[in-house]
Formats: sequence, structure tokens, C-alpha cells
Amino acid sequence: MVNLFRRIGSIVAVLAGMILSCTVVMAEEAARGSVPADPASLYRSVGLGMAAAFAIAASIIGAGHAVGRIGSAALGAAAERPELLTRSILFVALAEGLAVLGFAIAMMLIQKM
Repeated sequence: MVNLFRRIGSIVAVLAGMILSCTVVMAEEAARGSVPADPASLYRSVGLGMAAAFAIAASIIGAGHAVGRIGSAALGAAAERPELLTRSILFVALAEGLAVLGFAIAMMLIQKM
């Protein structure tokens, strides 16, 4: 039960950080006077920024979890049969590709702003 509260607390902290970073960016734009007059485009920019932050956060958390699980299993398999090490490194690299794909999606979202 305590572990569940820690996870919920971590999720709340990540979401609060995302919202805070979006607020800081919008405040900087307001200070420069480059805030669009149309509220719809303002909300679109904030939404795209939050979507990009969520894409990166979710992909990196998922990649870290996958690499942790696959990496420990790969080392266990390599300890028993060393010839499996090359194959297991391939699976770890595939899991790490999740983070790269999340970064690419976030960059595409930011280009739409």
C-alpha cells in the first residue's frame, strides 16, 4: 500500500512539473509580447506543449522500466549461457528505442506550434 502511494506521489509530481514548465513558457512569451490574440491558438500551443512533455515522459519511463527488466533477465541468461549475450543486447537496444521514438514524436508536436 505504501508503494502505491509512492507511485501516485511520483505521478502527481511529474504532472505538476509539466504544468509548471508550461506556465513558465507562457509567462516568458507574455513578457515578450508574443502572446497570440486568439485564445484558441493559445490553448493549442499549451496543449501541444503538454502533449510533447507527456510523450517524452511516458516514453522514457517506459523505456527505463523495459531496460531494467530486460537487462536483468539478459544478464541472468548470459551468466548461464554466454553465447546469449549478443541476442540479449539486441533486446535491450530495442527497449531503448522507445525513448528515441518518444523524443521524435515530441519534436514533431513541437514543430506544429
